[in-house]
Amino acid sequence: MAKAVRDAATILVADDDPSILDMLRTRLGAAGYRVLTAADGTDAIDLARRELPRLVVLDVMMPTMSGWEVARELRADPATQPVKIIMLTAIGPGMNEMTSPLYGADAYLDKPFEFTALEAEIARLLGR
Repeated sequence: MAKAVRDAATILVADDDPSILDMLRTRLGAAGYRVLTAADGTDAIDLARRELPRLVVLDVMMPTMSGWEVARELRADPATQPVKIIMLTAIGPGMNEMTSPLYGADAYLDKPFEFTALEAEIARLLGR
């Protein structure tokens, strides 16, 4: 099992809701991913630059920096530019649909979301 986790794609989940972080850490970890978590935008940027995950799941509304600001920073840094980004938000489908692509997101889901939909987006973006 340790080898499977070591070889797994790393996913960073950034959300200020501890229950979402716990749920995604558990579910994605059980699916074989190495999961890192951050509770605010600044920590998300620091972790992404240090760990270079293959994919980042970003909540839009977070302390210190919004998910959109984090996405823009990741896209501006050559080291993190290839990272795939999925935005999660409860601000409304129209706003998420219009805004997330402007900041470089590869996909977006509205909260509340179906975990199977998130899994499908992750698999699509990681080519699994």
